[in-house]
Amino acid sequence: MRFSKLRLNGFKSFVDPTDLIIADGLTGVVGPNGCGKSNLLEALRWVMGENRPTAMRGDGMEDVIFAGAASRPARNFAEVGLHLDNSDRMAPTGFNDSDTIDIVRRITRDAGSAYKVNTRDVRARDVQMLFADASTGAHSPALVRQGQIAELINAKPKSRRRILEEAAGISGLYQRRHEAELKLRGAETNLARVDDVIEQLASQLASLARQAKQAARYREIGGQLRHAEGLLLYLRWREAEDARIAAETELADRTRAASEAERLARAATGARAKAEETLPPLREEEAVAAAVLQRIQVQIGALDEEERRATAAIETLQARIAQLEADRERETALNEDAGSTLQALDAEETDLNDAGEGFEAAIEAASVEAHDAARILQDREGDLSQLTEDVARLAARHQSAERLLEDAQTTLTRSEDGEAKAAADAEAATGDLTSAEAAFTTAEAALATATTAAAAAEQALVAADEARETQQSREAEARAERSAAEGEVKALQA
Repeated sequence: MRFSKLRLNGFKSFVDPTDLIIADGLTGVVGPNGCGKSNLLEALRWVMGENRPTAMRGDGMEDVIFAGAASRPARNFAEVGLHLDNSDRMAPTGFNDSDTIDIVRRITRDAGSAYKVNTRDVRARDVQMLFADASTGAHSPALVRQGQIAELINAKPKSRRRILEEAAGISGLYQRRHEAELKLRGAETNLARVDDVIEQLASQLASLARQAKQAARYREIGGQLRHAEGLLLYLRWREAEDARIAAETELADRTRAASEAERLARAATGARAKAEETLPPLREEEAVAAAVLQRIQVQIGALDEEERRATAAIETLQARIAQLEADRERETALNEDAGSTLQALDAEETDLNDAGEGFEAAIEAASVEAHDAARILQDREGDLSQLTEDVARLAARHQSAERLLEDAQTTLTRSEDGEAKAAADAEAATGDLTSAEAAFTTAEAALATATTAAAAAEQALVAADEARETQQSREAEARAERSAAEGEVKALQA
């Protein structure tokens, strides 16, 4: 088994991957101070299992990683690989299955070192034993560091013995012997502990025997208890089964009741849905009825106002009719006075005719004037008769207006009753609304008729006033003419 190549990557000054070929014969590395000759030897020791930072000339094992330079950043890991030629098959068992052996050690910052042999993870101890069986290793005297020759010359025989053992190829045996001694001491310690455990178990044997009897009694009692528990559980199971059957029966009854209730609920839901479907039209009808009610109330107020105005007009007409009646009576009295006067004039005319014919011309003139006065009086009587007829017609119209107002009031009362019925019963809202509208139409027609009658009465009253004024002016003229005729008669008599 021979070293064939050393590969460095990120180890100290070897920041880039570097291969050192170790050929047959002697291989020398020559260079000035600081070129990295010692780093090669330290890399060889490090890959062979060296774990002392001082042997690597550092304070910690991570100091072997390239720390960086002015032109190169620091590396995060360092790796050294050693290739061994095992064509002679001299490697220890477990590593002797190939012609080459690749040993790689890799260290990462804050993660520690890891070893691989032929890409297989191994322990540091396995690598150290591999090189110990080959009579070499990280502490082999064959690796001579600076100043070590003087130490060998001045060394004690015990230190020199290690060199001789390595040269004889038995250093690996001493290593294995040391491990065997450690294992033996561990086995002796375990045996001593076994003896102590046996003594402890012997002291516990009597107690365990008592516990075994107690355990047997416990098992017996436990069996009885389990039997009793089984019987109790069976009884409880029977009770539970009976309760389950009763519960299932009750559940079936409840299920049927629930089904019936669900059916009723569905029916109620359907009825509710139908009611909700019919509710919007009813609400619309109610809104329409409310609107119509409001309109009717407004129109009732208007009719009341019209009724008050018609009543006031009727009262005014009645007052005027009374006045006209008084005027008619006065005119009648005046007519009677005029008739008496005419009779007196006729008597005077007769007397005058008898008195002499010298006054015939005056008498004829007075007679003409008397006839004119009689004609005027007759005309006044005709006008008075016409006025009386107008007053009678006006009274008839007044009575007709009062009847129309009473009909309108009755219609309004029926309309209010129909509106109240429509508000109380939503189902008959449409029919009541139609009745209310018809009643309202009738009331409107009655109101229009009453209004027309009142207007006609107003016009008749105005015409009566005008006729009365005309009659009064004519009566004044007749009185003036009568006074003139009386004056002339008195003058003739004188």
